[in-house]
Amino acid sequence: MDIRIDDLRGPAVAALLQAHLDAMHEYSPPESVHALDLEALRHPSITFWTAWDGDDLMGCGALKQLTPSHAELKSMRTVTRHLRKGVARALLRHIELVARTSGIRQISLETGTPEPFRAAQRLYASEGFLECAPFADYKFDPYSLFMTKQFAGALPVAR
Repeated sequence: MDIRIDDLRGPAVAALLQAHLDAMHEYSPPESVHALDLEALRHPSITFWTAWDGDDLMGCGALKQLTPSHAELKSMRTVTRHLRKGVARALLRHIELVARTSGIRQISLETGTPEPFRAAQRLYASEGFLECAPFADYKFDPYSLFMTKQFAGALPVAR
């Protein structure tokens, strides 16, 4: 699996992000959908990664810088045919490693509460994320579950 920073210009990435947005709207009311569209993900505060097997897109994930030491995990999505192959876990660990070497000491996220989000909740919990109060500009929402993971310290930058 090749995980790399992506410029969000490829058709496979656009299709995956549209499927992600469609699923969010299927399981949550519009005011409870916090997924970002393609243009919003191009904001300078966001780094976006994709995972590939050759020319086959496997999944994606992003990190939004909130403060110099706090970031938000965004747009984690695995292509359906690659579910249960460890794609999301690999992306999550890669993003976390990059974040920590960049001085991030806390990563937070928002995910849904309906049944289709349970697998994501289990993944985040298994990687050390704990439930928390709403963060940044979020407000309490029965369709949102907030989680966070704090690190004892940033990892040194590899040279």
